[in-house]
Amino acid sequence: MDQRTTGLIAEQRPPHEILATAIERRRAILFVGAGVSMTVGLPSWQSLIEHLLDDLGFERNVIDGMHGGYQMLAEYYRLKRGGIGPLRSWLDRNWRVDPQRIASSELHRLIVELDFPVIYTTNYDRNLETAFDVLKKPYAKISNAKEIASAGADVTHIIKFHGDFDDDASLVLTETDFLNRLAFNSPLDIRFRADALGSTLLFIGYSMSDPNIRLLLHRIWQIWDESGHSQDRPKSFVFVAQPNPVQEAVLANWGITTIAPPDGMAADDGLTQLLRDIRQRIDRKT
Repeated sequence: MDQRTTGLIAEQRPPHEILATAIERRRAILFVGAGVSMTVGLPSWQSLIEHLLDDLGFERNVIDGMHGGYQMLAEYYRLKRGGIGPLRSWLDRNWRVDPQRIASSELHRLIVELDFPVIYTTNYDRNLETAFDVLKKPYAKISNAKEIASAGADVTHIIKFHGDFDDDASLVLTETDFLNRLAFNSPLDIRFRADALGSTLLFIGYSMSDPNIRLLLHRIWQIWDESGHSQDRPKSFVFVAQPNPVQEAVLANWGITTIAPPDGMAADDGLTQLLRDIRQRIDRKT
């Protein structure tokens, strides 16, 4: 059987099976967005916007036409306050979740038990780290170049792609921070490019209306397109809250397959079921 035939057979396998095989072979990377933290009670971005507006003394309509506006508001906050230290402290205090709630979350338990070698997250919160702590599974948190170098090779790497509360300089929060990341050449970006070239990727907890995640997915496609070996790219998947033919077509053009919950099932339940099914497939093989 030649390589092309083998590839066609792989294409015909369901996403759950492709992901289970990749995870079992330790060739899969998980990317976790804010939706996962919201399942255990983390406030939405709207709470951050409202805090910024109140702290800065603005009426709610000041963000009209700003498409959410928290990045530009955070930029203004930095200009007026001389830094984001107080904002970071507020986030750290108010974006905490009771560890018991995380311990009782099947979704977080499955994330830990699936034993991804690397988990990227754009979340600032510590919910993933807490999940590993309560389940007593070792990990290395990475938010800067120093931590890349010091992370052990035999534990899950939790890469805080947009920074961590323990390091203000690592936070990607203001508009300038996000625009600077467009260059895609920070130490974490370089690490991500290397990881993306050799692994099956699964994105969960993201809204496809978020331009940051769309940029990231496009970057992955661009890496492979410029490599000259796009036909050899491992499969990548995004879990979406509901099917959308426009999103499906655009993402498919970038080499990303969408996975949606079954009809009538809530997105959170569908995501948990997806990871549960993957876990069961792996268990049946062992």
